Amino acid sequence: MPLALHTCLLWLSASVLMTAHTMKDSTAESSMSPHRGLAPTNVDFAFNLYHHLSNLEPHKNILISPVGVTTALAMMSLGTLGPTKTQLLQDIGFNLTEISEAEIYQKFQQLSHLLSQSDSNLEMSMGNSMFLNQNLKLKDSFLTDIAPYYKSEAVTTDFNDWSKASKQINKNVENKTQGKITHVFSDQESPAALILVNYIFVKGMWELPLNPENTRDADFHVNETSTVKVPMMFQSGNMGYLHDSKIPCQVVKMRYLGNGTTFFILPDQGQMDTVIAALNKDTIERWDTLLKKRWVNLYIPKFSMSGTYDLEEALAGMGITDLFTSQSAFSNITKNFPLKPLKVVHKAMLQLDETGGLHVATTEASPVSEPLTINFNRPFIVLMFDNFTWSSLLFGKIMNPP
Repeated sequence: MPLALHTCLLWLSASVLMTAHTMKDSTAESSMSPHRGLAPTNVDFAFNLYHHLSNLEPHKNILISPVGVTTALAMMSLGTLGPTKTQLLQDIGFNLTEISEAEIYQKFQQLSHLLSQSDSNLEMSMGNSMFLNQNLKLKDSFLTDIAPYYKSEAVTTDFNDWSKASKQINKNVENKTQGKITHVFSDQESPAALILVNYIFVKGMWELPLNPENTRDADFHVNETSTVKVPMMFQSGNMGYLHDSKIPCQVVKMRYLGNGTTFFILPDQGQMDTVIAALNKDTIERWDTLLKKRWVNLYIPKFSMSGTYDLEEALAGMGITDLFTSQSAFSNITKNFPLKPLKVVHKAMLQLDETGGLHVATTEASPVSEPLTINFNRPFIVLMFDNFTWSSLLFGKIMNPP
C-alpha cells in the first residue's frame, strides 16, 4: 500500500511496518517501552490534524502521514528559541512539566531511527530535507542538532529563480524515493524563505495477498446521486471484524508482512462526519479489543490518488500559529533573521493494489459458518499504524477513488 508525502511521504504497493502486538498492548506498554514513548502524544496529534483537514475539506479525499508531520515539526522546533520552542512543543501536545525538551528530542530521534529500520519483508527510505533561500546563512549548531534525525539535511538554493529551485527540490525528493515522488512543486507556485520536505517510501505485501485475477469493475457510490466505476479487489479470509454498536460503522483489520496494521472503516450510509468526529485514541483501543476473527468476503477498490495541502490553515486551527506569525520564529536556523515566510506543505500519494509482489497461496481452513460480505463501495476511511512504535503512518478518507 503505497503512500507518498511532501512534508513528503510515499507509501508504495500494498504494505507497511507491522508486528503482532495489538493497539491495546501498545498503549499498555508505551509508558515502559522506550520505542512507544511518543505514542500517546503522536496519536492525539494525528487525530487532531485529521479532524481539522476533514472539516476544511468535508467532501474531498484526505490523505496524510501524521508521524511524518510530527517528526518534521519536532525537527523544525530545533531551529527555534525560548518561548517559540516551548509553545511549538506544547502545541504538538507535550506537557513540559512532565517531560523535558531534551527527552522529547531524544525520543523523536529514536523514533526516526526505528522507522528507518526495515525487516526482510520491507523496502523503505525515509528522511527530511529543508530548503532555504541562498541569501540565508545556516548556523553550524542547527546542522549539528538535526544530524541525529534520519537522513536530515539542509540545502540552500536560489528562490529568486523559482523555476530552477522547484526543479531542484523535485529532483532531490525523486532521487531519495527511487523515483516514486516526481512532482512536489510546480514552477508557478510562490516560494518561501524556508520549505521543509519530509519523505518516506515503503514497499511490502499484505499478509493475506489479494489475487489480481479476482479484481473486477464495479460501482462505487460517491453519494446518493453519483456513481463511478472502479476496479474492485476481492479477498476471502479470516480477519478481524467489528460492527460497532456505538459508532455507525463496520471495521475490518488487515495486517501486512512486517510490523503494521490497517483499519478499513466503512461508515453507515451518510454517517462519514459522525464516524470521523468519533475517531480518537480511545476508539482505536476499543476497536482493537472488540474486533473478532471471522471469515470475511471483502471487496475494496483498487486505485491511486494524491493530495497536496498547505498546512498553515489546518495547523493554525490547531493553535500552531507561531510558525507563521513570529518574525523571529526560526532565529536558531540562520545567522541572519527574521526568516519569513515559512511554507509547510504536505503532499500525499496513495496506491492501493493487490499484492506488491508474487501471490502467496494461503492454507487457512474453510469457514465453518456463512462468510460475512463487506463491500467498500461507498466513502470509507483508512488508518494505518506501525505497531512496534504505535506510530500513525497513514490516515486517509476516500470519498471518490480516482
